[in-house]
Amino acid sequence: MRLTSKGRYAVSAMVDLAKQQHSGPVALASISERQFISLSYLEQLFRRLREGGLVRSVRGPGGGYLLARPASDITVAEVIRAVNEPMRTTMCENGVRGCHRGNRCDTHQLWEALGQHINRFLDAVSIQQVCDGEVFLDRVELKDVRAYVEAAEAVS
Repeated sequence: MRLTSKGRYAVSAMVDLAKQQHSGPVALASISERQFISLSYLEQLFRRLREGGLVRSVRGPGGGYLLARPASDITVAEVIRAVNEPMRTTMCENGVRGCHRGNRCDTHQLWEALGQHINRFLDAVSIQQVCDGEVFLDRVELKDVRAYVEAAEAVS
């Protein structure tokens, strides 16, 4: 799976926010300092996170950001999707572009299934679990696989 810095930074910033918001709204400048992410980049990410309904902003002195929902109700996949980070494991676009001369490559189904599994895992991991250091393969409760199979069939 190709996950660029946009998705990684967004998740890191959301975990930081979840850990720090107990004292009130968190300024992006403080997240920037702790996470070594440029302030201007964080502003772009948080605009998308706000539009995605994952954070809310508080204006004025002592303002900043708060999670819009409990950290236990926000999944890593939601954060990645909110910043428009594609989670794809294939090189294909629309099933063919990037593959062999307009046909799907022989390994397309393998990478597509892996991508569905990764999405399923990230949909099951909450920001709170990441904050608590509780992301273990044997402790993450995966959702029913049928939803992911049906979604893939709808795209095909």
